[in-house]
Amino acid sequence: MITPLKPGDTLRGRYRVGQIIGQGGMGCIYLADDLRLEGRQCALKEVEHDKTMPQNLVKEAREQFLREATVLARLDHPNLPKVSDYFSIGLNDYLVMDYVPGKDLRTVMLEKREKGDFVAEKDVLNWAHQLADALSYMHSQDPPILHRDIKPSNLKITPSGLLKLVDFGLVKLLAPGEVTITILQGQGTALYTPLEQYGGDIGHTDARSDIYAFAATLYHMLTGKPPADARQRFIDPSSLQPIREINPAITMKTENAILWGMSLHPDDRPETVEHFREGLIGSRPVAIPSGGNRVSIKTPSLLQRPLSKQWIILAGLSLLSLLVTLLR
Repeated sequence: MITPLKPGDTLRGRYRVGQIIGQGGMGCIYLADDLRLEGRQCALKEVEHDKTMPQNLVKEAREQFLREATVLARLDHPNLPKVSDYFSIGLNDYLVMDYVPGKDLRTVMLEKREKGDFVAEKDVLNWAHQLADALSYMHSQDPPILHRDIKPSNLKITPSGLLKLVDFGLVKLLAPGEVTITILQGQGTALYTPLEQYGGDIGHTDARSDIYAFAATLYHMLTGKPPADARQRFIDPSSLQPIREINPAITMKTENAILWGMSLHPDDRPETVEHFREGLIGSRPVAIPSGGNRVSIKTPSLLQRPLSKQWIILAGLSLLSLLVTLLR
């Protein structure tokens, strides 16, 4: 049972707690005033460990928190909130980071949907460009850092138009030799989670797992409808409705790139975020899976093919590839 801090509580003689701005299964995120730096507000993330857990598991969880805090504190990128402090009080651990004002993209999308409208493609691609910058920076760290929970509600737009990728509760270090370390364990959000991330399988996730969630987020933003999750698509490849069937204003290039990023099998997705960005907004032809071969999105045969058939072929091949892999 989580016991929230009370407004006015002060931690370490520095952080005065205000309202709760986020809540999850392991604790709350508070808006707090930094009493040492007048006028500065910060987000105070609390991780409350279960008192009934065996001591060895509590120790492991706290070590994971320390890893996350240490990793995040060294990150410095305009599209990521800066972590400035971390500490422990009793069985609770705390992470202090910049407070990001503004709306999250889920709110932006819902407001448009309530008006019977869609978020403009140019706006979504602008945000995608900024998100790609953040993910490229994270994935280029040594070892690479994966987010594992990209979704509209974890992306905020500041009043100046700057996108920020927030909530690092599932951040993971990708160590050499494909050995992965989960930090503050979690499985992401089902709508945006690739198949390889289900069931706690962290031995086979890499940058392409973030790319799947990235693409699924763009699908949701452009259609106003959540995408069919990966498990449902594995059973029924036709369950993912084509983007342009929902929102005909979207260009085929954007739709093709998103379908590429949402391929069920990791090998069928872009290898890097930069490849995915090139498919979305780049000028060079970019290969996407179709008919078992990699072809340019500018290839006439692909563009002339009806989109519904194109997706059925793409999803069917991804399903077949995944089945072969699972049967090995």
